[in-house]
Parts: sequence; C-alpha cells; structure tokens
Amino acid sequence: MSRETAAVTFWDHLEELRTMLLKVGTITLLCGILAFIFKAPLFEIIFAPKNDSFITYRWLDKIGGIFSSPGDIGFNISIINTGLAQQFVVHMKTAFCFGFICASPYIIYELFKFISPALYEHERKYTTQLTGWGYLMFALGSLAGYFLIFPLTFRFLGTYQVSEEVVNMISLDSYMSTLMMICLAMGIVFELPVICMLMAKAGLLNVSFMKKYRKHSIVVILVAAAIITPTSDVFTLLAVSLPMYLLYEASIVLVGMAEKKRCRQRELITV
Repeated sequence: MSRETAAVTFWDHLEELRTMLLKVGTITLLCGILAFIFKAPLFEIIFAPKNDSFITYRWLDKIGGIFSSPGDIGFNISIINTGLAQQFVVHMKTAFCFGFICASPYIIYELFKFISPALYEHERKYTTQLTGWGYLMFALGSLAGYFLIFPLTFRFLGTYQVSEEVVNMISLDSYMSTLMMICLAMGIVFELPVICMLMAKAGLLNVSFMKKYRKHSIVVILVAAAIITPTSDVFTLLAVSLPMYLLYEASIVLVGMAEKKRCRQRELITV
C-alpha cells in the first residue's frame, strides 16, 4: 500500500500538529496535576529506596546476607532541605516528570498517528514494533535503576564516612537528581539491543564484529558498573554488570537475526 495521496496543504499539517500538541500538553498537564495532588503516595515511592526496609535490601539480605553483617544491621539516612522554596520546586518538578511518564503512552500514540499517513504499510508495521520494543526496554531499564542501581549506590554513598565525626545528611535536591539521573541512564543503557538492531539493518554492525570485541565489552561493562555503583563488594558489582552483559549478548542475537533477514532479502531480489 502506498502513502496516502490526499491533497493536504502545509497549513493543514500545521493545524494537525497544533491539535496534536494541544492534546498531548493537556493530558500531560492533567497527569501532572494528579501527581501533584497525591503528594504523599508519590514521595512515598520516591523515598522508599532510602529506607533499610526497601524490597531490594530485604531481597539481598535473604540471598547473601550482605546487609546483615555484624555491626551493620540496618541504616538510617536523613534527607534535608537547604532552600526556602526548594521543597515546593522539587514537588512541582517531580509532579511534572511523573505526569509526563504517565502520559507517555498517549504521547507516543499521538505522535505515531501524526506521522503514520506519510508511511507505507510495511514502514508503519516496522515503526510500531520498533517503538514498542524501545519503550518497553527503556521502562525496564528505568525500573532496574530504581530497584537495583540506585538503592545500592545510595546505601553505599549515604553510609560512607571518612570519619565518625562527619555525619551524612543528604540534601533533597541531591537525592532527587541522583535518582532521576540513574533511572534515565539505565533506561538509555537498556536501549542497546534496539540500537544494535537498527545499526544492523542499516549495515553498520555485524555479528562477527560484536563477537570479536566481546572480551573488550566485558571490561567496559565492569568499569561502567563500578562507576555506577562504587561499592566494595563483588556481589553488587556482578548484580549491576550481569544485566548489562546479558543485554550485549541479546544484541548479538538480534544483530544475527537482522543479518539473516537481510541476506534472504538479497537472495529474493537476485532470484
């Protein structure tokens, strides 16, 4: 099926764009207002990783006893505010971010509906699959950042002391910025398979190259994991680096599938 051939002027496209942006902005604003109203449950979720009763700590305690060694049972880290209007500003920013996250499926739907008339049928199908997998992987990465990377990082850095005379009191702004940065970074890291598949379809990446530099990738992954979670135990390092390595292996499989599909297409064209 060819692209839609209806005569549409530039101003018609502009009007459609304006309508789409208005819808997206309205839904995002409404979701942000709801997040702002429900302040208590919102920040209960955000501050959950700072408590030693968080599910990640309890899970690791069961399988390894990492957080229950003698003299190191539990921890208590205070969050402080250092600016007059900082709490209100943080509340506003957080509500907007959560509103955008909640509205993101609708935003993607509206964007796709806007560009789909300019695509062929097979392009629409491919774009839908790519967008769906990309969104899913980003969400999984963000969840990994919230449930795994950030708790381990926060616990180590929040309880680390150069001297017993120095008491750690983490500022609200520091806590929020670190949490958002780690979740965003992990979301981007989890896009690796999707990016590799795109590069393979474009002929810019192949399986032999990825297998050749597999050992190099392991070193890079371990270094990145050590930077993300600067803890002193091997278990935490492996807990962070293992998902990243599995993503690399999954990327190799996807690149191989893309290569085989491209080869079959070439054979059909030749025949």
